Amino acid sequence: MERSENLERLTNIVSDFTSLVGKRLPDDVTAKLKELAATETNPMAQMIYHTMAANQEKAWELNRPSCQDTGLIQMLVSVGSKFPYIDELADVLKEAVFRATKKAPLRHNTVETFDEKNTYTNVGTKSPWLYWDIVPGDDKVKIHVYMAGGGCSLPGSGKTFMPGEGYEAVVKFVLDLMTSYGLNACPPLMVGIGIGTSIDSAAYMSKLALMRPVGSRNENALAAQLEEELVEGIDKIGLGPQGLGGTKSVMDVHIENSARHPSVLSCAVNVGCWSHRRGTIVIDSDLNYELLTHKGVEL
Repeated sequence: MERSENLERLTNIVSDFTSLVGKRLPDDVTAKLKELAATETNPMAQMIYHTMAANQEKAWELNRPSCQDTGLIQMLVSVGSKFPYIDELADVLKEAVFRATKKAPLRHNTVETFDEKNTYTNVGTKSPWLYWDIVPGDDKVKIHVYMAGGGCSLPGSGKTFMPGEGYEAVVKFVLDLMTSYGLNACPPLMVGIGIGTSIDSAAYMSKLALMRPVGSRNENALAAQLEEELVEGIDKIGLGPQGLGGTKSVMDVHIENSARHPSVLSCAVNVGCWSHRRGTIVIDSDLNYELLTHKGVEL
């Protein structure tokens, strides 16, 4: 009986947190938007930033999602091998999304591929999409909850280059995506880039890059330099908030990388919109939780 009660509590914690992610931006994103607004000189852009801030305030005040597209839920899960509920965790996360859909509420965004039928629950075949990472010897679970909207998913792309094309090819690839689909993703953008040996690994790393705090830098000095140069380069495109012009186009650019085969250089890009709804929660074996991205909030 105690185990079933604990699983119920765990499900409710994740469900409540998923609902929260849809209604309140993470602390670092809120701070970055304020910083961009304070330095913006374009009158139209200033007005849009003001509207964005008012939107977030109303969402919290009225207890409703801050964007009509509440996305397809994705979760990046790092679970300790000694976490006592590891065996039931996949079912818990799926049920949590089902409950959050009603509780938040979340728009019904899960359509079964080929059948073209909406499940009306945000739960379906491999939905929510779960990325797993097992942490040996640990007894906690860390969950990144991400609401991947249609607009911010549109620029997602990957390509494998001949190594002789160099990192210049990566820069051109990223900038081409920003100038073609960046407008659709509701700037200022979070740009996640994965660089490795194959498209699948690069795509995973680009999504992982979106989970990093705004302003963080890659541990590799050359990669960190490229992050900063891409911020400067994309800003110069002049997308501005909502793509209507301004001095800034991105909140940040993050690169995650792995070693690669000497004959290939694969790059993938995933993008987050200005309403970058991602949250990180850590839950221990006693079901105590800590919200890493939403300080001071109680579920």
